[in-house]
Amino acid sequence: MRFLTKSIFSVGLAGILLAACGEEKKEVFDGKVTISGKLENVPEGDVILSKYDVDKISVLDTIVIGKGGSFDYEINVDQPNFYDLDLFGERTIRLALFDEDVKVKYNFETEKLDVSGSKDSQLLFEIDELALKYQEETNAMNSAFYEAMSEKNQDKVQEIREQYTDMGINHADKVKSVIQESKGSFAALAGIGMLDPGTDFNFIDSVVLALGDKYPEMKLISTWKQELNEMRALSVGQPAPEISLPNPEGKVVNLSDLRGKYVMIDFWAGWCKPCRDENPNVVRLYNKYKDHGFEVYGVSLDRTRDMWTKAIAEDGLTWTQVSDLKYFNSEAAAKYQINAIPATYMVDPEGNIMAKDLRGKSLERKLAEIFD
Repeated sequence: MRFLTKSIFSVGLAGILLAACGEEKKEVFDGKVTISGKLENVPEGDVILSKYDVDKISVLDTIVIGKGGSFDYEINVDQPNFYDLDLFGERTIRLALFDEDVKVKYNFETEKLDVSGSKDSQLLFEIDELALKYQEETNAMNSAFYEAMSEKNQDKVQEIREQYTDMGINHADKVKSVIQESKGSFAALAGIGMLDPGTDFNFIDSVVLALGDKYPEMKLISTWKQELNEMRALSVGQPAPEISLPNPEGKVVNLSDLRGKYVMIDFWAGWCKPCRDENPNVVRLYNKYKDHGFEVYGVSLDRTRDMWTKAIAEDGLTWTQVSDLKYFNSEAAAKYQINAIPATYMVDPEGNIMAKDLRGKSLERKLAEIFD
């Protein structure tokens, strides 16, 4: 739950994926894929097939449904890609098509769906089921969150925030587990799209690298590579970019001035309620570990000095604070690609990024790991 402003394993895993790719022996692909199946208790309307491009979805054709709900449609596929099968506007099924035919069976009354034939489409179905379950859990938690907010139950609000963080971590672990078992399927791209590049950069990078070797012409992989290259400078293990901004007294304080300590760069603002709600937790942990080598370097994205300094005083923030009072146009926000707050980077004593977006229990666990 962050205040949003605007919208976008290692080498070992890559080796596993590539090895799996090498184990598969298939006949020469003729460029044609058949989408077939049977629909039961069919309503009125059309079945429409659409194709995903990098930045849009294009309608390809309307599929004719025969007597008894059977259908059979041949499509030319020049490279691996994702497709949508819209069933009469009531159910959309995503397909991952390349060199295997796919069969789809769906009963509109029981809502039972079966996807077979194409291993890529089966994996995509599994990923979509994970996404659906996560969305349902998120919706339920959002309802509980707003109820607690309306009742002004701050203890419950904080508890739900921590549950939300844990739920996100568990979901990411499930997605990564499915991807690790994907045997080099390009449908894994749908899974990495559900992960946070900020915290899972190395995992995503190695998956894209492995899939790029198998599918060198796939446009979506090229797009991922470009985006990852732009993020690489801020990935775990890279040197933290320097920040040099004035504190409330006007003195410029460099991030590098804190070298030798474990430093959490905390992007926040006085107007950001989730940031303010997290501050008591950071204050508690700062007081616990500051004498052990923990420091916080707060970067405010406020617009006015009064709002910034008032929030510092009200929340009892005694660590280093800097700001250029330029909101999300801040030089530091641009350098660290910040488009939502609260956002954090943990930097080791040598000045290298060691973790991102730690807050609540995740911050407490990381500090205990370091100091205890």
